[in-house]
Amino acid sequence: MDLHRDAVVADAHNDLLMLVARRPKEVWSAYFRERWIPQLRDGGIDVQVLPVFIDSEFLPEGALRETLRMIEAAHRIAEANADEVALCTAPGDVEAATAAGRIALVLALEGCPQIDTDLELLQTLQRLGVRMVSFTHFGRSALGDGSGEDATGSRLTHAGVEAVRLLEELGVLIDVSHVGRAGTEHILELATKPVVASHSSAFALREHHRNLTDEQLRAIAATGGVICVNFFAGFLTTAEKPTVDHLADHVLHILDVAGEDHVGLGSDFVAEVFGEKIPACDRPVVIQGLDAELYVPGLEGPAGMPLVTDALLARGLPEATIRKVLGQNLVRVLSSKE
Repeated sequence: MDLHRDAVVADAHNDLLMLVARRPKEVWSAYFRERWIPQLRDGGIDVQVLPVFIDSEFLPEGALRETLRMIEAAHRIAEANADEVALCTAPGDVEAATAAGRIALVLALEGCPQIDTDLELLQTLQRLGVRMVSFTHFGRSALGDGSGEDATGSRLTHAGVEAVRLLEELGVLIDVSHVGRAGTEHILELATKPVVASHSSAFALREHHRNLTDEQLRAIAATGGVICVNFFAGFLTTAEKPTVDHLADHVLHILDVAGEDHVGLGSDFVAEVFGEKIPACDRPVVIQGLDAELYVPGLEGPAGMPLVTDALLARGLPEATIRKVLGQNLVRVLSSKE
């Protein structure tokens, strides 16, 4: 626990902003303060990436409107809770926030349904504070195919190729989590700056299309980027009783393949999201053939994050390496001014 509390801990993917934005705007800030700040503090989390994910109910016409609502929610919760958190919209902001003892919040896009082929909107969203962008979710988008479409073998579209160039020019990180295998390889061929996988695990340990092959892990590392291991049980193991050791297995494998400077954590905590948004009549929740409500015990939410540090210490990893995995590596790419 001493190491965990002393280290900078960064989580590259938690969908909590969906739960903030679905409430009346008058309670956004209070809800975040009462419900999420305690969990983030209990988990020792210093940096939290907030993905903007657009549910199917808003597609297609409402996607941009909901995106702007979620971004506005992030700005308001940061402004109203400035004693606890800071919205980090530029390189250097994350380090400044953590040095001041505040939790650094970082905006990301999970998929680009709000963009379609109007790439100039990427610059608009960058002006509003978006620091990381993935091109698609499981399915097909105007920029490329998600991993659920791997059978098509599709690479990026023309707009997707242009988006890579524009995002690098804007200094926005490109995120390959959820992008299909061929599209990920296409991005890595084009990239001249660090690429991240905000919430992906190792295909060598769990053969699922959402995970990355060893070749892809090495290619992301070659860009100077970071692979942030996903905590979702179905992407870690086929065991009926997943444990934090399965998560540690993926961390150690990616360390071995990509190197200690290229591994991070991307929790993908969804227990509260599913618990609140999905009615009993729609359960069990099955996504891509997986039980989406099977969680690693203790890792249903941010407060369990110290369990990861304990598991990595138990595997005999040096403290310096654990600090890199917990947050130093992700902070490095978020803070890059290249």
